[in-house]
Amino acid sequence: MMTLRRLMTMLCAALLAACTESRSDAGEERILLMGDSLLAFHGASGQAVSDVVEAALDEPVVDRAVSGARYFYILPITGNAGFNIRKQHVDGAWDWIILNGGGNDLLFGCGCGPCTGKLDRLISGDGKTGRIPGFVSNLRQSGARVIYVGYLRTPGVTSPVEGCRDEGRELERRIAKLAERDDGILFLSNAELVPHGDRSFHALDLVHPSVKGSRAIGERIAEIIRETDSP
Repeated sequence: MMTLRRLMTMLCAALLAACTESRSDAGEERILLMGDSLLAFHGASGQAVSDVVEAALDEPVVDRAVSGARYFYILPITGNAGFNIRKQHVDGAWDWIILNGGGNDLLFGCGCGPCTGKLDRLISGDGKTGRIPGFVSNLRQSGARVIYVGYLRTPGVTSPVEGCRDEGRELERRIAKLAERDDGILFLSNAELVPHGDRSFHALDLVHPSVKGSRAIGERIAEIIRETDSP
C-alpha cells in the first residue's frame, strides 16, 4: 500500500511539473505572469489570462500562476511548486511582469475575519511596506515594469468570498497607493469590470473568472502593454 508520505511526495512533484513552464533556448520571452487563480483559471483549456495576452500581443508569455497561491506560505515543497507566489519567479530579461495575489492570504489566513494584522503584513496602509511592496520592489530592480491585477467583484449577488469584500477593497486601495509612487508599477483595477447582475464574467462558483472574464482581463492587460510599448 502506498504510504501517505509517498503519495504527498508524488502529488507535490506533479504540482511542481504543472506550474513550471519551460523556457526556450532563444530566451525571447519578455513577459512573465505570476499569481493565483484569477490568472491561472482555464489554463488547462488554453484559455487563461496568459493565453489571451499571448494571442493579443502575438508573443509568448511565461505563465507561473497557481490556483490557491499566497504570499505567506511556509510549506517548502508545495511552496516551491508555486503555492508561494514569490517562488513563482524565474530569472529572465523581463520587460513586463504581470502579477496578482493577496486574496488567498486574507481568505485562508484569517477567514476574512479580524484581518488587520494580516493585511498590514501584506501591505501597509500607505502602501510603502509589507510583503507585497518588498516583492514588487525586487521585481522593479530588474528593470521590469509590473502590472498588478486587481480582483473581479461579485455581480451584485452573494458569493462564497463576500465576507472578504471590505478587506479586498482595502488591499487594493493600498496597492494603488504603491503604484502611485512608481510609474513602473501599473495597477489594473477590475472593480468596475462586471456589470451589476451580470454573472457571465464569473464561473459557476461566483469566485473565479469564466472564460469570458479571463478574456476580458487578458485583453485589458494586453492593451496596457501595447499602449506603453508604443513609441
